[in-house]
Amino acid sequence: MVRVFVKPEGKQLRVLLRMQMTSIHEIEWPVKKVDGTLDLEFVGPYLREAANKWMGDRISIYEDSRKVEQHVLAAAQLSLDGDGAFQSYESAVAHVQGAPLPFETKLLPTQGVLDAMFEYPIESDQSRFSIHPRFEQFGLRVITVMRFLPPDGRIRAFEYEGGDPGLVRLDPEWHQAAWTFVKMGFHHILDGADHLLFLFCLVIPYRKFRGLIPVVTAFTAAHSITLIASAFDMAPNVLWFPPLIETLIAASIVYMALENIVVISPSRRWILTFCFGLVHGFGFSFALRNTLQFAGSHMLTSLLSFNVGVEIGQVFVLALMVPALTILFRYVSERMGTIILSAFAAHSAWHWTTERYEQLSKFPFQWPVFDAAFFAAAIRWAMVIVAVAGAIWFIGVLRQGRRETADDADG
Repeated sequence: MVRVFVKPEGKQLRVLLRMQMTSIHEIEWPVKKVDGTLDLEFVGPYLREAANKWMGDRISIYEDSRKVEQHVLAAAQLSLDGDGAFQSYESAVAHVQGAPLPFETKLLPTQGVLDAMFEYPIESDQSRFSIHPRFEQFGLRVITVMRFLPPDGRIRAFEYEGGDPGLVRLDPEWHQAAWTFVKMGFHHILDGADHLLFLFCLVIPYRKFRGLIPVVTAFTAAHSITLIASAFDMAPNVLWFPPLIETLIAASIVYMALENIVVISPSRRWILTFCFGLVHGFGFSFALRNTLQFAGSHMLTSLLSFNVGVEIGQVFVLALMVPALTILFRYVSERMGTIILSAFAAHSAWHWTTERYEQLSKFPFQWPVFDAAFFAAAIRWAMVIVAVAGAIWFIGVLRQGRRETADDADG
């Protein structure tokens, strides 16, 4: 666990850090020969060496697009595990600058925490700042809890797992947040095996992109609705909901694969895809939940950008799948190939469904409390459902009108 405060003040930016002593290596700590505990009377210079080597050298600060090359270690302090000094920025500063531990305190070199404060010269505290921490050598699993305190008095909180998250923009501009979430959406669709298998089941009956356009559009529109709704806390906040959605996602793949096997030419697939897309949107929201902290004040922009990234990823995948299937079906009977490929997809998805249902069954289902908050959420979702139903009806009318126009032209 690493705790970080970042606060720009005037011409100076302060970074306060707390890390566990057990993560520090390659420092020859002064110890007492009697019991091997730290000799706190002489530990000061070694703490500063450890702070510079394991903290200061592993952090890069950027002011706008310029890297701040210099920094100064203002204070370093050895502290006991579990003290509350880093509950707030003010108490952390007072603690780091305060008196050291009494010399008679007994601590092994792997016990306690190291606190440090670094100061960086900056042009203005109104600039936009970024930080690139590299804490991957602190442990097998590193969790960083970071607080950014801009001059306007707000507190922007970050919490992420992994020692090197890359460049973290503490107060991004809208286009920076948008680009970050476009990349997230693109990578997420490529990393999601269940979403890729669902797309594969959608593609198998189609040989042309024209037939896929309404299907993919319906899927994108549907998952955008539930993704945005979930980001604005409209999804159920209960423990059984995420495993339920994961189970339904796997079940949707099973259904699409079986439909490919049973139905030769599936019609109105865009309606079914829209319904399944609503479920997949919740799945996207679970992956996005811990990354919205990097959106800054551009939450809606980031959500829409994430959807754009997902759509780009889908188009990229489809651009590979459709030609590959077209080439395959030149050598294999199209109907036989569809059945075999769909059977493989159904087999994999069925195993996912059973495994996820087993996880879901471990969560006891509880009926919601019918209070004012429940009815308010129900009204919001009713409005969404009415809007979705209206959109489906309107699209159906347009498609029917085009079909009648085409028939009249042929007549």
